[in-house]
Amino acid sequence: MNGLGWIDLSVLVLYGAVLVGMGWYFVRKSNTAEGFMVASRGLPSWAVGLAIMSAYTSSISYIATPGKAYDTNWHPIIFALTIPPITWLACKYVVPYYRRMKLVSVYSFLEDRLGGWARFYGSLSFLLYMVGRSAVILYLASMLMSTFVPVPIEYLILILGAITIIYTLLGGMEAVVWTDVMQSAIMVGGGLFCAGFLGWHVLSGPEPLISQAVEAGKFSWGDLSFSLESRTIWVMIIYGVTENLRNLIADQNYVQKYAAASSEKEATRSLWISAAIYVPMTALFLFLGTTLFAFYSGEANTLADSITKGDQVFPYFIVNEIPTGLKGLIIAAIIAAAMSTVDSALNCSATVTMLDVYKKYFKPDISDKAAVFVLRFTTVIWGVLGTGFALLMIRAKSALDTWWQISGIFGGGILGLFLLALLSRRIKTWQGIIAIASSILVISWGTFIRGEAWWQCSIEEILVGAVGTGVMLLTALGFSLAGGKESGALK
Repeated sequence: MNGLGWIDLSVLVLYGAVLVGMGWYFVRKSNTAEGFMVASRGLPSWAVGLAIMSAYTSSISYIATPGKAYDTNWHPIIFALTIPPITWLACKYVVPYYRRMKLVSVYSFLEDRLGGWARFYGSLSFLLYMVGRSAVILYLASMLMSTFVPVPIEYLILILGAITIIYTLLGGMEAVVWTDVMQSAIMVGGGLFCAGFLGWHVLSGPEPLISQAVEAGKFSWGDLSFSLESRTIWVMIIYGVTENLRNLIADQNYVQKYAAASSEKEATRSLWISAAIYVPMTALFLFLGTTLFAFYSGEANTLADSITKGDQVFPYFIVNEIPTGLKGLIIAAIIAAAMSTVDSALNCSATVTMLDVYKKYFKPDISDKAAVFVLRFTTVIWGVLGTGFALLMIRAKSALDTWWQISGIFGGGILGLFLLALLSRRIKTWQGIIAIASSILVISWGTFIRGEAWWQCSIEEILVGAVGTGVMLLTALGFSLAGGKESGALK
């Protein structure tokens, strides 16, 4: 691939400088614990909505979604279409309750409904998941960048990690949200430009190239068979419902953002804004993948022999087809998708560490000044850990695949715990441990022991987390119905 010119590199350097500058600008608004964690609960719905939308996207989705459409079809759109009904449920029942409780850490809800053991497991799982997620995003974004600039991937990981740590450390949630607003604009603008460029090439002419994508079934959403062993429409619906329930009910990344809105009305509006943007954004990314297939199906445009899978096509297109200057902006959009995920992970990890670990177990009467110090210190710690693990992934041949497998174990049972809490059922500590263990065993079986034999798992891999959630919930409900107590309905 061709390298970047000085104009494109200047755009990237300027972008990094602006991020650090925004962090510095918001220092004064993050000098209290509430200011650092939830921006003093004063953010407008449109800004929070864009930040929540950014939590859905990353450099993975910016590259992987067009790549998936290039390789297969439009089945990822089903995931996006399950967001509106889940958003309605969250706005109707969950957001009002969380706002009345003035939640900052969503895992305190688990303690209130189920007990301290649930809060400990939920917060620990989240922290482990966030370290791995930050590492994956930094590694993939840097690996992508290394195809554009002649800089070793190790240095790129350190640079991206350092910039993200600095502006998140300085500005707290205020910086996270407002940089996400800027990054969202860059992401959307970059995607629209590429879609317009590709659309003009494949939709025009007496024999438009898009016809080849139509003939290849690239606009299909999948088949309607009831098999759970492939990505049918039903499998994608189940996956979308469970994953979006986990996001909007049980994931600190999302809850902490709408906790930062200025009112309950603004919080619910922010969720609807994020859904209204994310659904067409997904369609935009899928359109990019489909039009890339059509574009490179023409005789005038050929891929290099080194391009062997869909994930590589969009970066190849950017380097070879996008004009100088705009190329830098498009690459900045991809980096923006990465950083908007990592900055949120760092801020939320620091918040959970301070509230669910330090304040709960070590210093219940911590002063506000000391709390801010802990928040900033742990932001650095989690950022360094994420960057360090990203560096380790360079030398691990299957690090990425292994991480996604382990992440299912970390996060698989969390949704089950929250659903149990929302159903107003309380169980004993030992019963909760058994329920969690059963979920982890099932997820491990579905992740590592795969095949067609009767004792092996043949269920589509993206459903393994949903199956683990169901097992945990059924196990816990069984204990609860056998002698547990209700913890009171949501009011």
